[in-house]
Amino acid sequence: MNRSVRAVRRVLPWVVLPLVAAAGCRAQDVAVPAEPPPAPAIPTHRSVPQPPSVRNAVLWVSLDDHLGRGTQPNRSAAPLTLTTAGAEPLQLQDWSGKPLETADTLRFSWRLVALAEPLEIARRVAGPYASFESADRVASRWRDQGVKARVAHPDEWEVWVPSDALDLSGVSLRDVRERLVDGVQPVLEGPSGGRTLDGPLQVIAPDGLRWDGGVLRGPFRLQADAYGSWTLLEQVPVERYLEGVVPHEIGAGSPPAALQAQAVLARTWALANSHRFGLDGYHLCSDTQCQVYSDPRQASGSVREAIRATSGQVLQRDGQPIQAWYHATNGGVSAGAEEAWSMDPLPYVQARADGSPAWVGSITLPLQSAEGVRALLDRWDGAYGAGHPRFRWNRVYTAGQLGRALAAAGQGDALPTALRVASRGPSGRVVALEIDREGGVAPVTLRLDAIRRTLRRLPSTLFVIEPEGAEAWRFQGGGFGHGVGLSQAGAIDLAGRGWSAVRILEHYYLGTKLAPLAPAPEPPPAQAP
Repeated sequence: MNRSVRAVRRVLPWVVLPLVAAAGCRAQDVAVPAEPPPAPAIPTHRSVPQPPSVRNAVLWVSLDDHLGRGTQPNRSAAPLTLTTAGAEPLQLQDWSGKPLETADTLRFSWRLVALAEPLEIARRVAGPYASFESADRVASRWRDQGVKARVAHPDEWEVWVPSDALDLSGVSLRDVRERLVDGVQPVLEGPSGGRTLDGPLQVIAPDGLRWDGGVLRGPFRLQADAYGSWTLLEQVPVERYLEGVVPHEIGAGSPPAALQAQAVLARTWALANSHRFGLDGYHLCSDTQCQVYSDPRQASGSVREAIRATSGQVLQRDGQPIQAWYHATNGGVSAGAEEAWSMDPLPYVQARADGSPAWVGSITLPLQSAEGVRALLDRWDGAYGAGHPRFRWNRVYTAGQLGRALAAAGQGDALPTALRVASRGPSGRVVALEIDREGGVAPVTLRLDAIRRTLRRLPSTLFVIEPEGAEAWRFQGGGFGHGVGLSQAGAIDLAGRGWSAVRILEHYYLGTKLAPLAPAPEPPPAQAP
């Protein structure tokens, strides 16, 4: 979208400077315009302090976000209730550590409070995008031009840039300008009424906090985000965070080598992606947009041993943690990162057949035709991880189901009339799916991660399509997840064959090595005033 350019008249201040004439002439006073002071930059969003460096081995993980959103002058959004998990009460403190309340249960409602001064914000917005990875790729293109681009997550993933940023080729933009006059603040409810508080707030839970059917140790923070709402987060050491991730990602009963590989990847992924929610002042979320995180007490002895055995170890290339993507099963062929997200290829994750030498020798890449993909899907003997229940699958979509999925994605409610694969990546995965629609409505093209984000019943994008009667289509596919990096089913299979964790990681991430994470540098000593 092209931006309109407006001519703005400015009245320039004038100053009188002496002008020295040629030899023999006297100096005379001539009025020349002075340079106007630069206009103050208009912020793109409400200011939020950045979280500390993860090199200090503590992650700030969101447990619940967008709290207080929807609060009206006469109505609070849904309240937040926090309850101790034991006999010791919760301790509420302000940002400086000053005690505010001690109670078994803390209940917060929300109210609109006028800002001391109105805040003007203006930005250009690209998106929405189906994933952080695709949004960050667009942001990187702007950063390469010296533009300060930030990835935001108000609902879906977006990219925010200053209002004077130039257009980006192939990227649709919309301009946002707002004058903010109020903001949402938490109200601590009590027997005698409510008390409006400023943030951030800290909650200490000596016996832990009951949360989502489990118990978390904290400490916890309640802080504002960039959208005018609030986030509840836990400040959790990295190794304890892994106890809450590994059993939910691969299963506590997996072989030790597979658990160790998963522990390394979960640690590496967390550190490499700790900028994901930097706009909102924390590192990671606790759901499938990041890594699923819940009660660390549920970690079994074998999970804890795998974490201890790999303590502090991350998978690196060129001295930096890699993008340690992983998924449930690749269906017998790994994908390159460019087949899942809008990004350049990476050398350590490539499209490759994943199985025994006989399996690898029977598959020729790239798989560009439906016939070649179908031949792959009709086989499984020799592929690593073939025992996974979604190694092969079938799904049927009717025209009505497809239409509702497209409507939910903001594509209108016209019913589909035909589907076709427009292009495939090297592994045979669909990277562009075209959908014709009735009534002369323009076709829709779903690309990369937007395919599964829109058609949520599809386990992967490794599929072929066949008509299934009138106004219905059968998707025959393989694998579960994006297919990039480690296949968890494959890792379990290989561990059962006696492979070590290091060998498994080297198999799925070419040219990488296991190395300890470098600690954060010591801060300089404080200077006396």
